Amino acid sequence: MPSLLIAQQNNQDLDRLYRSLSNATNDTARMKAYIDLGSYYRLADRDSTMWYYEKALPIAVRLNLKYDEASILNNMGIIQMQMEKFSKSLEYYLKAINIAKDPAIEKTIWNLAPGEDPTKQRLLLLSGGYDLVGLLNAYTGNWTDNTKNQMKNYREAEKYAQAAGNELQLAYIKFHMGISYMSERKLDSALLYINTALATFTKLNDRSGIGRATKYLGDTYQKMGDYDLAAKTVLSALPHLEETNDLVHIALADISLNRIYSDLNKNDSALYYARESLKIFEKRKDPFGKKDAYNLLTSSFNRLGQSDSAMVYLKLAKSLSDSLHDEERKNLLAFQDVIVEEQAKLEKLEKEKIETRDKLRIYLLMSGIIVVTGILLLLFRNNQQRKKANETLRQRNEEIENALHQLRSTQTQLIQAEKMASLGELTAGIAHEIQNPLNFVNNFSQLNTELVAEVLETLRQRGGQGDTEEILLNMLENEQKILQHGQRADAIVKGMLQHSRTSTGQKEPTDINALCDEYIRLAYHGLRAKNKTFNAVLETHFDPAIGKVDLIPQDMGRVILNLINNAFYAVHEKKKQLGDGYEPKVTVTTKLVSDPNNPSIRQSANSLIISVRDNGNGIPSAIKDKIFQPFFTTKPTGQGTGLGLSLSYDIVKAHGGELIVESEEGKGTIFSIIL
Repeated sequence: MPSLLIAQQNNQDLDRLYRSLSNATNDTARMKAYIDLGSYYRLADRDSTMWYYEKALPIAVRLNLKYDEASILNNMGIIQMQMEKFSKSLEYYLKAINIAKDPAIEKTIWNLAPGEDPTKQRLLLLSGGYDLVGLLNAYTGNWTDNTKNQMKNYREAEKYAQAAGNELQLAYIKFHMGISYMSERKLDSALLYINTALATFTKLNDRSGIGRATKYLGDTYQKMGDYDLAAKTVLSALPHLEETNDLVHIALADISLNRIYSDLNKNDSALYYARESLKIFEKRKDPFGKKDAYNLLTSSFNRLGQSDSAMVYLKLAKSLSDSLHDEERKNLLAFQDVIVEEQAKLEKLEKEKIETRDKLRIYLLMSGIIVVTGILLLLFRNNQQRKKANETLRQRNEEIENALHQLRSTQTQLIQAEKMASLGELTAGIAHEIQNPLNFVNNFSQLNTELVAEVLETLRQRGGQGDTEEILLNMLENEQKILQHGQRADAIVKGMLQHSRTSTGQKEPTDINALCDEYIRLAYHGLRAKNKTFNAVLETHFDPAIGKVDLIPQDMGRVILNLINNAFYAVHEKKKQLGDGYEPKVTVTTKLVSDPNNPSIRQSANSLIISVRDNGNGIPSAIKDKIFQPFFTTKPTGQGTGLGLSLSYDIVKAHGGELIVESEEGKGTIFSIIL
């Protein structure tokens, strides 16, 4: 019944707004009707919102209503920000801020209520602009790394809100600061700021603010580990958000509830809220939200053991993620371009100021010979300042280029990490499901082999049964094949589980030279035990200056063992091809380097390199890019699972390092671990 009443009220409000538009007799009234309609649709239909604001903006520009123009630009920036078109959003916000800085626009405010101060209204508009720029920095995905930039804009917004004396605007700024602290995991500060804002929203009966602040208060409780209180808090936010038709934050609340109920192992409830969020994102035609909802549904179905449904949503998420990848990259690059352009404008203004000052000094020089010496001294000092400014400008340009490169690299890593995390969850689920029936196959196959052998022995003791004995021998051979292939499948499943399992080991100071030496001997003697004909020359070059290194010795030992085993396999295969004219050789080297200018290994200023070199057949160029992929192997069937290098790559990455390969066909291969 409450939902029906809200819908009826909304329809009445919409009818009233359309009547205002149709009854408008002048441009000012028409502009106001467009703005009101845009505001009505803002939380529900972004396309309609932009359409009405784009109708209102030219009218404000034509009538020179600067205050209204800046307000419309801010609202258009919000929609562009929600659509992740960050560069356009920043352009709108900066243009609105520049307009609001001019006190002359106070004369263009035509709809002031009695007693309202035009100066305070302008300052409030300026505060809103800086607050939105702070939010934009968060929307770009840098909630943690860019907290400093967020807080700088929030502080600027707070200054103007205090000057305007607007309690509600101050509450929203406190609320946004609280979200920033929550994302930075400063949870005590987050609780303080969000609760302070919530108290003001409640006092002023701002339903939208109450709903949003309550939702993020629940998120803070979740990060603190109090999941029951988190669920209760977010659920209490939903009626306020529904009352204001705030679809954006209703969907975000559904996502929060999915994660909270997942933490509480209430998987049915988690699935329900993942579906609810998807409904809203589909209604708002929000592809980025749909991608998040698909990933939540994949995780929820996995936890419920519904692998088929999980696979459907995993494919949908991957397809949508691939289609959005280029758009996200373009949006972030365009956003960075706007920042660089804004910096260039500031530098141009500074340059023009310097040039104007130089001209003035030249005119003063021409006015009298008496002050020549003083003016020359001033010009000399000014020249030094200009050089310093140019050096500062050069350094800033380098910082911007480095930041852009880091942003691109981070984005690529996040996308790859998201794909691999989803693959890991799915792999673990499938492997666990296969493990039990596979155990039954292996166990009963082994039991049948023993039973058939016993029957054969009994028959032979009784003089044999002819065809019966031959049939039993065939059965025994078949059972042995079943057992052989079942054990191979068991090894693959165990490899999958190992690949998806997160290491729980602790880093400890480790003698890397001793670790390498131990696993070289382990690998060599292990192969000799399996194949007496195997032989190879072993060389080690250990750097004694390395000392002890903080790492997980069991995990890093697994990587070294895998690389050495691969090297032994490569030289052994080449030995079988070339015979006595070829000498297998494997070399293991450790080295501490301090050369930041070596591009071939992309090392830092202080790096440890562990390299395993063999003189085998090398890796063909056509498959070099695939060797770190799970399940990819060049070994014959039954001799490899294709998980060794993939697992090694993940372990090295988890240590903050890099695993690279250099290979030349026919001459050999070098694998290098760079820490």
